[in-house]
Amino acid sequence: MQLIITDAWLAKSRAIYLSGTKLVLVGFVAALALMLVAAGLYHWVFLKGAREGWPVIGSLVKLVVKDEFDQRDRFLRENLDVMAKRLGEMQAKLMQLETLGQRVSGLAGINPNDIKALPGSGGALVGSHSLTMEELQATLADLDKLTDQRVDLMTVMESRLFDQKIKKMMVPTQEPVAGGNLGSPFGWRIDPLTGRSALHTGLDFPAEPGTAILAAAGGMVVTQEFHPDYGNMVEVDHGNDLITRYAHASRVLVKKGDIVKRGQKIAEVGTTGRSTGPHLHFEVLVQGVFQDPQKFLTAGRKLPKSVVAAATLPPLPAPALQRARAN
Repeated sequence: MQLIITDAWLAKSRAIYLSGTKLVLVGFVAALALMLVAAGLYHWVFLKGAREGWPVIGSLVKLVVKDEFDQRDRFLRENLDVMAKRLGEMQAKLMQLETLGQRVSGLAGINPNDIKALPGSGGALVGSHSLTMEELQATLADLDKLTDQRVDLMTVMESRLFDQKIKKMMVPTQEPVAGGNLGSPFGWRIDPLTGRSALHTGLDFPAEPGTAILAAAGGMVVTQEFHPDYGNMVEVDHGNDLITRYAHASRVLVKKGDIVKRGQKIAEVGTTGRSTGPHLHFEVLVQGVFQDPQKFLTAGRKLPKSVVAAATLPPLPAPALQRARAN
Protein backbone atom coordinates (compact mmCIF):
# COMPACT_ATOMS: atom_id res chain seq x y z
CA MET A 1 0.00 0.00 0.00
CA GLN A 2 1.21 3.47 -0.86
CA LEU A 3 -0.14 6.61 0.79
CA ILE A 4 0.36 10.08 -0.77
CA ILE A 5 -0.08 13.00 1.61
CA THR A 6 -0.33 16.58 0.20
CA ASP A 7 -1.11 20.02 1.66
CA ALA A 8 -4.18 22.07 0.80
CA TRP A 9 -2.53 23.82 -2.10
CA LEU A 10 -0.95 20.66 -3.49
CA ALA A 11 2.37 22.44 -3.23
CA LYS A 12 3.98 19.71 -1.21
CA SER A 13 3.39 16.00 -1.14
CA ARG A 14 4.82 13.00 0.59
CA ALA A 15 4.53 9.35 -0.32
CA ILE A 16 4.48 6.58 2.33
CA TYR A 17 4.87 3.02 1.24
CA LEU A 18 3.56 0.29 3.56
CA SER A 19 4.55 -3.28 3.00
CA GLY A 20 2.30 -6.18 4.12
CA THR A 21 4.11 -6.58 7.47
CA LYS A 22 3.99 -2.86 8.25
CA LEU A 23 0.32 -2.71 7.29
CA VAL A 24 -0.57 -5.52 9.75
CA LEU A 25 1.48 -3.89 12.51
CA VAL A 26 -0.20 -0.53 11.98
CA GLY A 27 -3.63 -2.16 12.01
CA PHE A 28 -2.84 -3.96 15.25
CA VAL A 29 -1.60 -0.79 16.95
CA ALA A 30 -4.67 1.11 15.82
CA ALA A 31 -7.03 -1.61 17.07
CA LEU A 32 -5.25 -1.73 20.41
CA ALA A 33 -5.45 2.00 20.83
CA LEU A 34 -9.15 1.97 19.98
CA MET A 35 -9.77 -0.78 22.52
CA LEU A 36 -7.97 1.14 25.26
CA VAL A 37 -9.91 4.28 24.51
CA ALA A 38 -13.20 2.35 24.48
CA ALA A 39 -12.37 0.58 27.76
CA GLY A 40 -11.42 3.82 29.45
CA LEU A 41 -14.55 5.53 28.23
CA TYR A 42 -16.75 2.59 29.29
CA HIS A 43 -15.14 2.47 32.70
CA TRP A 44 -15.55 6.19 33.25
CA VAL A 45 -19.16 6.22 32.08
CA PHE A 46 -20.04 3.06 34.06
CA LEU A 47 -18.56 4.33 37.32
CA LYS A 48 -20.02 7.79 36.92
CA GLY A 49 -23.44 6.34 36.12
CA ALA A 50 -23.28 3.95 39.07
CA ARG A 51 -22.36 6.75 41.49
CA GLU A 52 -24.94 9.21 40.20
CA GLY A 53 -27.68 6.60 39.76
CA TRP A 54 -28.28 6.90 36.01
CA PRO A 55 -31.34 4.70 35.23
CA VAL A 56 -29.79 2.54 32.55
CA ILE A 57 -26.44 2.15 34.31
CA GLY A 58 -28.13 1.47 37.67
CA SER A 59 -30.25 -1.31 36.20
CA LEU A 60 -27.20 -2.81 34.56
CA VAL A 61 -25.26 -2.70 37.82
CA LYS A 62 -28.13 -4.37 39.69
CA LEU A 63 -28.33 -7.09 37.07
CA VAL A 64 -24.61 -7.80 37.26
CA VAL A 65 -24.59 -7.79 41.07
CA LYS A 66 -27.69 -9.99 41.24
CA ASP A 67 -26.17 -12.52 38.89
CA GLU A 68 -22.99 -12.60 40.97
CA PHE A 69 -24.92 -13.10 44.20
CA ASP A 70 -27.04 -15.81 42.61
CA GLN A 71 -23.94 -17.70 41.58
CA ARG A 72 -22.42 -17.33 45.04
CA ASP A 73 -25.66 -18.40 46.74
CA ARG A 74 -25.97 -21.42 44.45
CA PHE A 75 -22.40 -22.45 45.19
CA LEU A 76 -22.96 -22.03 48.95
CA ARG A 77 -26.22 -23.95 48.81
CA GLU A 78 -24.59 -26.87 47.00
CA ASN A 79 -21.85 -27.01 49.63
CA LEU A 80 -24.37 -26.79 52.47
CA ASP A 81 -26.33 -29.68 51.00
CA VAL A 82 -23.17 -31.78 50.82
CA MET A 83 -22.25 -30.87 54.40
CA ALA A 84 -25.80 -31.65 55.59
CA LYS A 85 -25.59 -35.09 53.97
CA ARG A 86 -22.28 -35.79 55.68
CA LEU A 87 -23.75 -34.57 58.96
CA GLY A 88 -26.62 -37.04 58.59
CA GLU A 89 -24.14 -39.85 58.01
CA MET A 90 -22.19 -38.81 61.12
CA GLN A 91 -25.37 -38.81 63.20
CA ALA A 92 -26.25 -42.30 61.94
CA LYS A 93 -22.79 -43.58 62.87
CA LEU A 94 -23.09 -41.92 66.27
CA MET A 95 -26.36 -43.78 66.87
CA GLN A 96 -24.61 -47.05 65.98
CA LEU A 97 -21.85 -46.14 68.41
CA GLU A 98 -24.52 -45.39 71.01
CA THR A 99 -26.02 -48.86 70.61
CA LEU A 100 -22.59 -50.45 70.84
CA GLY A 101 -21.81 -48.38 73.94
CA GLN A 102 -24.96 -49.61 75.68
CA ARG A 103 -23.97 -53.23 75.03
CA VAL A 104 -20.40 -52.70 76.18
CA SER A 105 -21.55 -50.79 79.28
CA GLY A 106 -23.15 -53.98 80.57
CA LEU A 107 -19.82 -55.78 80.27
CA ALA A 108 -18.14 -52.89 82.08
CA GLY A 109 -20.57 -53.09 84.99
CA ILE A 110 -22.38 -49.85 84.14
CA ASN A 111 -26.16 -49.84 84.18
CA PRO A 112 -27.29 -49.10 80.58
CA ASN A 113 -30.33 -47.30 82.00
CA ASP A 114 -28.00 -44.73 83.56
CA ILE A 115 -26.66 -43.75 80.16
CA LYS A 116 -28.41 -40.83 78.50
CA ALA A 117 -29.21 -42.26 75.10
CA LEU A 118 -29.81 -40.35 71.91
CA PRO A 119 -33.47 -39.40 71.58
CA GLY A 120 -35.42 -41.55 69.11
CA SER A 121 -36.54 -39.95 65.87
CA GLY A 122 -38.53 -40.88 62.79
CA GLY A 123 -41.92 -40.45 61.14
CA ALA A 124 -43.30 -39.77 57.68
CA LEU A 125 -41.47 -37.30 55.43
CA VAL A 126 -44.07 -34.57 54.78
CA GLY A 127 -41.77 -31.80 53.68
CA SER A 128 -38.14 -30.86 53.80
CA HIS A 129 -35.93 -27.86 53.29
CA SER A 130 -32.24 -27.28 52.99
CA LEU A 131 -30.37 -26.38 56.14
CA THR A 132 -29.28 -22.82 56.66
CA MET A 133 -25.77 -22.00 57.79
CA GLU A 134 -27.06 -21.19 61.30
CA GLU A 135 -28.93 -24.49 61.55
CA LEU A 136 -25.90 -26.40 60.34
CA GLN A 137 -23.62 -24.70 62.87
CA ALA A 138 -26.08 -25.40 65.70
CA THR A 139 -26.34 -29.07 64.71
CA LEU A 140 -22.57 -29.40 64.54
CA ALA A 141 -22.24 -27.81 67.98
CA ASP A 142 -24.74 -30.30 69.44
CA LEU A 143 -22.94 -33.17 67.74
CA ASP A 144 -19.60 -32.01 69.11
CA LYS A 145 -21.03 -31.78 72.64
CA LEU A 146 -22.57 -35.25 72.38
CA THR A 147 -19.33 -36.68 71.02
CA ASP A 148 -17.42 -35.29 74.02
CA GLN A 149 -19.91 -36.96 76.35
CA ARG A 150 -19.53 -40.28 74.58
CA VAL A 151 -15.74 -40.01 74.72
CA ASP A 152 -15.98 -39.53 78.50
CA LEU A 153 -18.30 -42.53 78.76
CA MET A 154 -16.00 -44.71 76.67
CA THR A 155 -13.09 -43.66 78.90
CA VAL A 156 -15.02 -44.76 81.99
CA MET A 157 -15.95 -48.08 80.36
CA GLU A 158 -12.33 -48.64 79.31
CA SER A 159 -11.25 -48.06 82.91
CA ARG A 160 -13.90 -50.47 84.22
CA LEU A 161 -13.00 -53.18 81.70
CA PHE A 162 -9.30 -52.76 82.47
CA ASP A 163 -10.08 -53.04 86.18
CA GLN A 164 -12.08 -56.21 85.55
CA LYS A 165 -9.22 -57.65 83.52
CA ILE A 166 -6.81 -56.96 86.38
CA LYS A 167 -9.22 -58.55 88.87
CA LYS A 168 -9.61 -61.65 86.74
CA MET A 169 -5.85 -61.96 86.63
CA MET A 170 -5.94 -61.96 90.44
CA VAL A 171 -8.40 -64.89 90.66
CA PRO A 172 -6.67 -68.29 91.16
CA THR A 173 -7.90 -70.10 88.06
CA GLN A 174 -4.46 -71.23 86.82
CA GLU A 175 -3.60 -74.90 87.43
CA PRO A 176 -0.75 -74.81 89.99
CA VAL A 177 0.81 -77.93 88.44
CA ALA A 178 0.74 -78.03 84.65
CA GLY A 179 -1.11 -81.14 83.50
CA GLY A 180 -1.14 -82.47 87.05
CA ASN A 181 -3.54 -85.18 88.13
CA LEU A 182 -5.79 -84.44 91.08
CA GLY A 183 -5.22 -86.62 94.13
CA SER A 184 -7.15 -85.95 97.33
CA PRO A 185 -10.00 -83.45 96.83
CA PHE A 186 -11.22 -80.80 99.23
CA GLY A 187 -13.45 -82.03 102.07
CA TRP A 188 -13.70 -84.60 104.81
CA ARG A 189 -11.63 -87.78 104.43
CA ILE A 190 -9.75 -90.41 106.36
CA ASP A 191 -6.41 -88.91 107.37
CA PRO A 192 -3.61 -91.06 105.84
CA LEU A 193 -1.42 -90.72 108.94
CA THR A 194 -3.92 -90.97 111.80
CA GLY A 195 -6.66 -93.02 110.17
CA ARG A 196 -9.25 -90.68 111.62
CA SER A 197 -11.77 -88.46 109.82
CA ALA A 198 -10.35 -85.00 109.18
CA LEU A 199 -11.01 -82.05 106.92
CA HIS A 200 -8.67 -81.82 103.95
CA THR A 201 -8.45 -78.08 103.39
CA GLY A 202 -7.10 -78.08 99.86
CA LEU A 203 -6.29 -80.11 96.77
CA ASP A 204 -3.40 -82.54 96.36
CA PHE A 205 -1.55 -82.76 93.04
CA PRO A 206 0.80 -85.78 93.02
CA ALA A 207 3.89 -85.11 90.89
CA GLU A 208 7.53 -86.02 90.57
CA PRO A 209 9.92 -84.14 92.85
CA GLY A 210 11.19 -80.99 91.19
CA THR A 211 8.02 -80.46 89.12
CA ALA A 212 7.29 -76.75 88.71
CA ILE A 213 4.71 -75.19 91.04
CA LEU A 214 2.97 -72.29 89.28
CA ALA A 215 1.23 -69.25 90.77
CA ALA A 216 -2.51 -69.71 90.30
CA ALA A 217 -2.91 -65.94 89.91
CA GLY A 218 -0.93 -62.74 90.14
CA GLY A 219 -0.23 -61.26 93.57
CA MET A 220 2.37 -60.64 96.25
CA VAL A 221 4.18 -63.24 98.34
CA VAL A 222 3.20 -62.67 101.97
CA THR A 223 4.62 -65.86 103.51
CA GLN A 224 7.67 -67.98 102.69
CA GLU A 225 8.65 -70.26 105.51
CA PHE A 226 9.01 -73.81 106.77
CA HIS A 227 5.88 -75.05 108.58
CA PRO A 228 5.82 -78.27 110.65
CA ASP A 229 2.73 -79.49 108.78
CA TYR A 230 2.99 -77.70 105.42
CA GLY A 231 6.78 -78.03 105.07
CA ASN A 232 8.27 -75.46 102.69
CA MET A 233 5.27 -73.20 102.19
CA VAL A 234 4.46 -70.14 100.11
CA GLU A 235 1.41 -67.91 100.49
CA VAL A 236 0.42 -65.37 97.81
CA ASP A 237 -1.99 -62.52 98.54
CA HIS A 238 -4.21 -61.63 95.55
CA GLY A 239 -6.10 -58.78 97.20
CA ASN A 240 -9.70 -58.69 98.43
CA ASP A 241 -8.75 -61.05 101.31
CA LEU A 242 -7.96 -63.82 98.80
CA ILE A 243 -4.88 -65.94 99.52
CA THR A 244 -3.47 -69.09 97.90
CA ARG A 245 -1.17 -71.47 99.75
CA TYR A 246 1.37 -73.89 98.22
CA ALA A 247 2.79 -76.55 100.57
CA HIS A 248 5.32 -79.41 100.78
CA ALA A 249 7.70 -77.81 98.25
CA SER A 250 11.20 -79.21 97.90
CA ARG A 251 12.56 -75.82 96.85
CA VAL A 252 11.10 -72.31 96.96
CA LEU A 253 12.07 -69.78 94.28
CA VAL A 254 10.44 -66.64 95.72
CA LYS A 255 10.62 -64.72 98.97
CA LYS A 256 8.30 -62.59 101.03
CA GLY A 257 7.48 -59.29 99.29
CA ASP A 258 8.01 -60.58 95.74
CA ILE A 259 5.40 -59.77 93.09
CA VAL A 260 4.47 -62.84 91.04
CA LYS A 261 2.52 -63.23 87.82
CA ARG A 262 -0.10 -65.79 86.87
CA GLY A 263 1.66 -68.99 85.78
CA GLN A 264 5.04 -67.96 87.18
CA LYS A 265 7.16 -70.76 88.66
CA ILE A 266 7.40 -70.09 92.40
CA ALA A 267 8.55 -73.44 93.79
CA GLU A 268 9.15 -77.12 93.05
CA VAL A 269 7.15 -80.14 94.16
CA GLY A 270 8.53 -82.05 97.16
CA THR A 271 7.45 -84.00 100.23
CA THR A 272 8.51 -81.75 103.11
CA GLY A 273 6.42 -81.39 106.25
CA ARG A 274 3.53 -83.69 107.10
CA SER A 275 3.41 -85.67 103.87
CA THR A 276 3.35 -89.28 102.70
CA GLY A 277 4.89 -88.64 99.27
CA PRO A 278 5.83 -85.97 96.72
CA HIS A 279 2.87 -83.77 95.85
CA LEU A 280 1.64 -80.16 95.96
CA HIS A 281 -0.97 -79.27 98.55
CA PHE A 282 -2.87 -76.26 97.21
CA GLU A 283 -5.26 -74.15 99.30
CA VAL A 284 -7.46 -71.11 98.71
CA LEU A 285 -8.58 -68.89 101.59
CA VAL A 286 -11.11 -66.06 101.46
CA GLN A 287 -11.12 -63.86 104.55
CA GLY A 288 -9.25 -66.63 106.33
CA VAL A 289 -11.87 -69.26 105.49
CA PHE A 290 -10.84 -72.37 103.57
CA GLN A 291 -12.48 -72.68 100.13
CA ASP A 292 -12.67 -75.52 97.66
CA PRO A 293 -9.90 -74.64 95.18
CA GLN A 294 -11.56 -76.79 92.52
CA LYS A 295 -14.40 -74.25 92.21
CA PHE A 296 -11.86 -71.57 91.37
CA LEU A 297 -9.92 -73.73 88.93
CA THR A 298 -13.08 -74.72 87.04
CA ALA A 299 -14.55 -71.20 87.14
CA GLY A 300 -12.41 -70.30 84.15
CA ARG A 301 -12.90 -66.71 83.18
CA LYS A 302 -15.85 -65.78 85.36
CA LEU A 303 -15.85 -62.48 87.18
CA PRO A 304 -14.15 -62.62 90.57
CA LYS A 305 -17.20 -61.53 92.57
CA SER A 306 -19.39 -64.33 91.26
CA VAL A 307 -16.62 -66.88 91.72
CA VAL A 308 -15.95 -65.83 95.28
CA ALA A 309 -19.67 -65.78 96.09
CA ALA A 310 -20.14 -69.29 94.70
CA ALA A 311 -17.06 -70.67 96.43
CA THR A 312 -17.37 -69.09 99.88
CA LEU A 313 -18.14 -71.51 102.70
CA PRO A 314 -19.31 -70.69 106.24
CA PRO A 315 -16.53 -70.48 108.88
CA LEU A 316 -15.40 -73.82 110.27
CA PRO A 317 -15.96 -74.58 113.96
CA ALA A 318 -12.94 -74.32 116.22
CA PRO A 319 -12.36 -78.08 116.66
CA ALA A 320 -12.41 -78.63 112.92
CA LEU A 321 -9.89 -75.84 112.39
CA GLN A 322 -7.60 -77.46 114.94
CA ARG A 323 -7.84 -80.85 113.17
CA ALA A 324 -7.52 -79.43 109.64
CA ARG A 325 -4.00 -80.06 108.41
CA ALA A 326 -2.70 -80.46 104.86
CA ASN A 327 -1.38 -83.62 103.32
